[in-house]
Amino acid sequence: MITSGKGGVGKTTTAAAFAAGLARAGHRTAVVDFDVGLRNLDLIMGCERRVVFDFVNVIQGEAKLHQALIKDKRVDGLFILPASQTRDKEALTDEGVEQVLNALREEFDYVICDSPAGIERGAHLAAYYADEAVVVANPEVSSVRDSDRVLGLLASRTRRAERNEEPVREHLLLSRYDPARVERGEMLSVEDVREILAIDLLGVIPESQAVLNASNAGIPVILEEEADAGQAYADVVARFLGEDRPHRFLTAERKGIFERMFGG
Repeated sequence: MITSGKGGVGKTTTAAAFAAGLARAGHRTAVVDFDVGLRNLDLIMGCERRVVFDFVNVIQGEAKLHQALIKDKRVDGLFILPASQTRDKEALTDEGVEQVLNALREEFDYVICDSPAGIERGAHLAAYYADEAVVVANPEVSSVRDSDRVLGLLASRTRRAERNEEPVREHLLLSRYDPARVERGEMLSVEDVREILAIDLLGVIPESQAVLNASNAGIPVILEEEADAGQAYADVVARFLGEDRPHRFLTAERKGIFERMFGG
């Protein structure tokens, strides 16, 4: 699952980029939108006009899973299961979610669940069946504090916790990171956040106009290979798959004397 304590931190952007990166690496991947009532994933994936059936239609037996899955046109092996925009979160039943996820497990190498922010029902259901969790946070106190609440949910209210199995594996992804603001004391540093949350750092995504541009164009930002954010998400996927890559975009660029004099 891709989760966060508060909204607006880049969770759905991360879900889209992460799923596209896994599929591009050769893994058959489905990404599921659990945010019933809002439904943003299909917009960021650029397939909103192709939505006919959704997650809730499948749960309620109004459509088969293969009817609701949308095949991505840019990346082979990538499929999207959109959320409903017209139902409320109570339409997600425990039994229905489990059946859909079990069916997806049989067909795909990875199933990415784009969880709603916080700890309400949709987030709980996405967390309950998770094997691994990417916790997305901005480097600010309120975001990190709310992420700590989500870590409490992952430790105590999942199927793995109930069965006393290996806990959900947790990864930290810091988004909208601006090293210059960190240096000025306006943002928490990577070290500050890691000290508070005490989970492994999967990656740092720099504050970047490319993220907004890609979202508006309906393109997962990882496919924008020239953009710093696209490169950072590529590093994240590579690390998740076991590759050893150094963390980038952690220090502020130093301006030369002429840039400082003339505002370049």
